[in-house]
Amino acid sequence: MGFVSEFKEFISKGNVLDLAVGVIIGASFGGIVKSLTDDILMPVLTLLTGGLDFKDWFVALDGGTYKDLAAAKAANAATLNYGLFLNAVLAFLLMAFAIFWLVKLANRFKKPQEVVVADPGPTKDQVLLMEIRDALRTR
Repeated sequence: MGFVSEFKEFISKGNVLDLAVGVIIGASFGGIVKSLTDDILMPVLTLLTGGLDFKDWFVALDGGTYKDLAAAKAANAATLNYGLFLNAVLAFLLMAFAIFWLVKLANRFKKPQEVVVADPGPTKDQVLLMEIRDALRTR
């Protein structure tokens, strides 16, 4: 099988197309979640914490003291930026919370699928036993 025909077989599989659609929709959905987090949840959290921002929480590893992180960076000081890490963790938690509620809301509007249970029929053992029973009845 040539390279072109292998590629054609690969790309025409349903899973690849489903994945491509999922990635495109996921990117769009990411914009919605980012807006929900940045424009709705973060302002409420900022209001509740009194405007607390962790971005200037750092430790200068050279032992110096700096007014803020920008001043430490301007002085080329090595810094341990635990405040930026806390901001990233908080943003992740807010994003996960927003996704959780969006999925929960979307699931409300989904129509429940009807489960159709088909009778599996008798097993091989049951068929054999029925044949033995029928043979004994005809004697």
